[in-house]
Amino acid sequence: MPLSPERNHRPLSRRRLSWPDLWVKEQALSHVALKMGLHSLPETPPPEPDETLASDFTALDLDSSAPDSTSLLSDELLLSILSKLPESQHIPNSAVCKRWLRLSGRLVRSIKVLDWEFLESGRLVYRFSNLTDVDIVRACIRSSRSSGILLTHKFVSVHLDSSLSGGGFIRKLDLLHSDLVDRGVQILAEGCPNLRRLVVIGVSAEGLSSVAEECLTLQELELHCCTDLSLRGIFGCQNLQILKLIGIVDGFYDSVISDIGLTIVAQGCQRLVKLELVGCEGSYDGIKAIGQCCQMLEELTLCDHRMDGGWLAALSYCANLKTLKLQSCKNIDLSPGPDEHLGSCPALEELHLQQCHLRDKQGMRALFLVCEPVKELIFKDCWGLEDNVFGIASICRRVKSLSLEGCSLLTMEGFDVVVLSWKELQRLRVVSCNNIKDSEIRPAMASLFSVLKELKWRPDSRSLLSSGLAGTGLGKKGGRSFKRV
Repeated sequence: MPLSPERNHRPLSRRRLSWPDLWVKEQALSHVALKMGLHSLPETPPPEPDETLASDFTALDLDSSAPDSTSLLSDELLLSILSKLPESQHIPNSAVCKRWLRLSGRLVRSIKVLDWEFLESGRLVYRFSNLTDVDIVRACIRSSRSSGILLTHKFVSVHLDSSLSGGGFIRKLDLLHSDLVDRGVQILAEGCPNLRRLVVIGVSAEGLSSVAEECLTLQELELHCCTDLSLRGIFGCQNLQILKLIGIVDGFYDSVISDIGLTIVAQGCQRLVKLELVGCEGSYDGIKAIGQCCQMLEELTLCDHRMDGGWLAALSYCANLKTLKLQSCKNIDLSPGPDEHLGSCPALEELHLQQCHLRDKQGMRALFLVCEPVKELIFKDCWGLEDNVFGIASICRRVKSLSLEGCSLLTMEGFDVVVLSWKELQRLRVVSCNNIKDSEIRPAMASLFSVLKELKWRPDSRSLLSSGLAGTGLGKKGGRSFKRV
């Protein structure tokens, strides 16, 4: 009998399930339950937080009568699932229940603490037990959070209010006392023994000692507003490889790190690979101690240094130094001494000069003599880099890569004399050097452009390479860059 139109259009949802359909669904559900049961462990109730931590969970309004489908999963399996989700989902997931809150905290590895009470009360280490990277600088500075003005420096940021005085943006009374900082650092070290990086301000030797004892895998340490005596606490940091010391920062910090502190670092951190000194005082003796004791040191950065004259000669003791960076330095070396006493860094490969005053020809000559084996030179936004000063760089005859950016005093006359003297040059980058003109490019320089492996030529926004470069692939307005494979 033909079916009626009504039966042909019966909704699928009303179709009665046959026995095969029911059997397939039942077997599928049994299989899922079996798989979930295999991964589950005997139920062990999670540790309940104490009364001081109970307030963290009062905001969770949970319906205890609702079934929890994830209760059959072990912590390890559920944690593995949560770790596959994007980081943006960690906070929403932590609001599901107490268990998810606890597990989501174990996924967090890096954090910047803004509230000191959160650290001091122990809630930080309870909530995030697997931290490896912690920055507590902001939490150690008393500032008005209600202020709409946030001053950001490359080393620190702070809220400002109308009570700002002429003493600087951060006054001594704005910093927590070292005893409080030490206690907080000790809580952090005991609760997060897997720390690999720590950023702290105003800590004393006692606080650093607790970190050295508890955090045996600590590899990177950044100390703000520290002093010579506080550095005694890092003697136990046997695996420390990266150290950044911030002493004087105009308008923010005013602490002294001298040869005493550098000698303490040299003797206590002999596995250092990278060392950065910001606003540090010192002399030949301090740098020499670093070079003699830290035989693995490969990168040294000096930012706004206050070194006494003659410190450059001590760099020759850094036998394995590969990279030297000078940033925001008002001078290089005011009294470098005779050339025969300078020596050189035999393994040096890179020399970076950024936002430095380079008008002192004597200091620049000493620098290039010490860095004579260098293969890569980088100048960025340096003042006083004129033709005569840049001409001293011809001392370095092994240069393979040159980068010039923001060097407006340099002209083509001083530029090509030095560049053409480097027979091994392979890479050239010239950006925002307005006195280097395309119209002054000589045939020898054009020939060099054609054989370089990498070239970026944009001395100014109107750069137009001359027709003499025909055949090299260059000559389009606005500059040109290329790489040879």
